[in-house]
Amino acid sequence: MSDKRMTTEHTELTKARKGLNELTEMVIGCAIEVHRALGPGLLESTYEICLCRELSLRNIPFERQKPIPVIYKGVKLDCGYRGDLIVDGRLLVEIKSIEQVSAIHDAQLLGYLKLSGIKVGLLINFNVRILAQGIRRKVLGPPEEVSL
Repeated sequence: MSDKRMTTEHTELTKARKGLNELTEMVIGCAIEVHRALGPGLLESTYEICLCRELSLRNIPFERQKPIPVIYKGVKLDCGYRGDLIVDGRLLVEIKSIEQVSAIHDAQLLGYLKLSGIKVGLLINFNVRILAQGIRRKVLGPPEEVSL
């Protein structure tokens, strides 16, 4: 039998992964609550404001419309990119209200993750009949770094 002992580093990584999974689930729960109340067909900004309200009601910390700079050759450049929501400093949420999510929207989320240094993001399209069909989770980096 092999003797596998969990190191402190491994234990902390496991806790971080579990915490990030729980945070993601809570944000999805908030989004579902907003979608149940409003349904599809409204402006993206409406869903964003209502999701912020739901996060606040649940005491989940977030930043809205957070600037995401581009670091190019050691210089920080403000190119006008903004993350819709940064939740607890660990989860980037991009909100859409569009007919269909396409590859460019996935690329946008992955680009924002790379620029921000955040490892996990949600792309939530509220313009769907059932919200679960409008949620995509993206992870930047090797699976051993961030596992969901």
